[in-house]
Amino acid sequence: MDTYFQPAVSFFNSQNWKVFSFQREAWLAYSKGYSGIVNAPTGSGKTYSLFFAAALDYLANYKGKSGVQLIWITPIRALAKEIKNACDKASLGLGLDWRIEIRSGDTTTTNKQKQWQHPPHMLITTPESLHVMFASKGYSSYFSNVRCLVVDEWHEMVGSKRGVQTVLAISRIRGLCPSLLVWGISATIGNMEEAIRVLLGPELPEKWTLIKSDIKKEIEVKSLIPQEMESYPWAGHLGLRMILPVLEIIRMSKTTLIFTNTRAQCEIWYQRLLDEDPDLAGLIAMHHGSISRELRDWVEDALYEGRLKAVVCTSSLDLGVDFRPVETIVQIGSPKGVARFVQRAGRSGHQPGAKSKIYFVPTHALELLEASALRTSVENQDLEEQLPHIRSFDVLIQYLMTLAVSEGFYPNIIYSEVISTYCYFSVTEDEWLTVLHFLVHGSSSLKAYDEYQKIEIIDGLYIVTNRAIALRHRMGIGTIVSDAMVQIQYVRGKRLGSIEEWFITQLEIGESFWFAGRPLELVRFNELTAQVKDSKQVNGRIPSYMGGRLPLSTQMAKVLRDKMNEYLIHGSVDNELKALTPLFKTQEEFSIIPRQDEFLVEYFETKEGHHLIMYPFEGRFVNEGMAALIGRRISYLTPISFSISMNDYGFELLSATAIDVDEIITASLFDSKDLIADIQSSLNAVEMAKRRFRDIAVISGLIFSGYPGKQKKQRHLQSSSQLLFGVFKDYEPENLLYQQTYAEVLAFQLEEARMRSALDRIRHQKIVIVQPTHPTPFSFPLIVDRLREKLSSEKLEDRIKRMSIDFKA
Repeated sequence: MDTYFQPAVSFFNSQNWKVFSFQREAWLAYSKGYSGIVNAPTGSGKTYSLFFAAALDYLANYKGKSGVQLIWITPIRALAKEIKNACDKASLGLGLDWRIEIRSGDTTTTNKQKQWQHPPHMLITTPESLHVMFASKGYSSYFSNVRCLVVDEWHEMVGSKRGVQTVLAISRIRGLCPSLLVWGISATIGNMEEAIRVLLGPELPEKWTLIKSDIKKEIEVKSLIPQEMESYPWAGHLGLRMILPVLEIIRMSKTTLIFTNTRAQCEIWYQRLLDEDPDLAGLIAMHHGSISRELRDWVEDALYEGRLKAVVCTSSLDLGVDFRPVETIVQIGSPKGVARFVQRAGRSGHQPGAKSKIYFVPTHALELLEASALRTSVENQDLEEQLPHIRSFDVLIQYLMTLAVSEGFYPNIIYSEVISTYCYFSVTEDEWLTVLHFLVHGSSSLKAYDEYQKIEIIDGLYIVTNRAIALRHRMGIGTIVSDAMVQIQYVRGKRLGSIEEWFITQLEIGESFWFAGRPLELVRFNELTAQVKDSKQVNGRIPSYMGGRLPLSTQMAKVLRDKMNEYLIHGSVDNELKALTPLFKTQEEFSIIPRQDEFLVEYFETKEGHHLIMYPFEGRFVNEGMAALIGRRISYLTPISFSISMNDYGFELLSATAIDVDEIITASLFDSKDLIADIQSSLNAVEMAKRRFRDIAVISGLIFSGYPGKQKKQRHLQSSSQLLFGVFKDYEPENLLYQQTYAEVLAFQLEEARMRSALDRIRHQKIVIVQPTHPTPFSFPLIVDRLREKLSSEKLEDRIKRMSIDFKA
């Protein structure tokens, strides 16, 4: 076996590298025919643990064999370039005769044709691009020699429909190549055992393994604590007051990545840093998903080559792109999740043994509590679970259409492959027949319309013969459904990127706004293109993006509650809690800080009305659902109506009339019995479902989002999907896509399982009702969030100053 490993060991020695034990373990397991997951920290050599495994196996057993031997699936295109560079280097060092190529949305048509005619030995691709290849005639012979399929960053995909796409692709290739080995590369997640079954199947193969690295990634977390701590915190304003300390970090570091949680925040910070230090011009850049591919490529190349001092970015740079010059990470505001924080920290020190440094910049005082919770969770390696999508019939329908537009499929063969996956093992034969009927005839309520009858049956083969149907399907392959995007380009033609349609439609011709770090004036807006020119107005609007607020994760919520209890028992044990002591003292002066066995309810009156505030500390989504639920249950007891606001810590029910809180607020309000029925009656669940159904309708092909450059407008897609939703609601409530919609709303939007757990916890806690004379530090952010919806930023600040003075008086 030492002879088997020797080529790899020699290469590592030539680079003055050490072979880690987990790498050697992966090579050995692969050589014995095992599938599995490699679990190791960022920058520790995970790629080489599996590339060398496949390369050594090829040299020993398959040398000279042509065709695709190794498929490497990556969730982002930028990571594909990094993998190719690393594998090209290793292939050259091994004397391997492999061609390694990338197939993604960025690959030119010419290169795609060359790859199809002369398959590379190793194909690096994305889930979407792999399915596009399935939509081409001859795919079954193209992939007939595959020995192994590797899924990179599996922890990122397991909780999304892209993960479902991936396991369907695995099931098809395994059908073509029964001896296929399947490996995942994953950072640690809270439900690793489930993640393995999602990747390999509910019935694990006889030979499978989880290989864990013993390398401990050292992460140094440091919070930037403001000199003056606010007693009454409100979200957003504190962050920019920390601009000077952030500039100091940029100056003392070789290269710094500044992570923000939203694209709007990214634009604001980029501009404010340049305003404060004009010398950074040319040394600082911005990177987010709406900026054009060309600009992002330039930023990534400049970052890799060490030409930039700092980059302000969003999650577009979260994943494993290896920028070794990056020395320091700055996180603006709470990332709301431990895994996301660790992922971002790992962008610095991205090599074995190197320390990662990350600075936390709070945007309001209570986020320092989250910083303390993050550090504890990082130290204990307590990461979140990723909830997999199961029974996603929209993805299944799209997949079957993909097979039908190429070579066609025989239902019995594909059914056996599909139910071998974790995502679809519970699909019954009756449900399978319903899906087939949907593709051939349309559903029972749509069978009169030819456009929903897509597949023909020829001698038992399900196939699409209509070229127009096939073309439309190929244009729509994928599970990422975004809001309609408007292209931003100069009048003279240069593209700057894209922005959401709803924002542009709010602007008047001639009005200025900021985009890609520059002030622009809207010249004209036609279809989905906004033509602009440079503007001299520096006070233009900053684009905001829908869905920018991340909810506090389950793990973060738990540690946050633990941290408050820790303060009550042990006092200020770290810098963040010390800085928060004045705020906590103010909170205790007018109310309480709840212990682990207590649930805090505050009730007070102001000029606005009667404020009923509860603190589950369970994250924005759960708190929103719980607010509607509790509000509805109270209305059963006394005639009253509420307006609702919520944040990650609690929710406010504001009413014009008083209630007897001591009589009404009891443990029975938090009973989880009949929860689903109560949620659906308390929330506008139908409206939530309508919005979610749009994505399901697009993925399943029920509605067509348009050809490249001619996408349908968002409102047209929404009206089409609402029409179909209404048809299913009234005439076909048993429709699988209709039922899937409500299942997804409960599981992913309202987090029903998490809400149920929170209600059960609260019901067994002591309910402490406090009636302060005015808003408390804990309640203040909720009140400000509600006011923010009504007031401009200038008026809001004036109002908050008056409120703070009144409280202190």
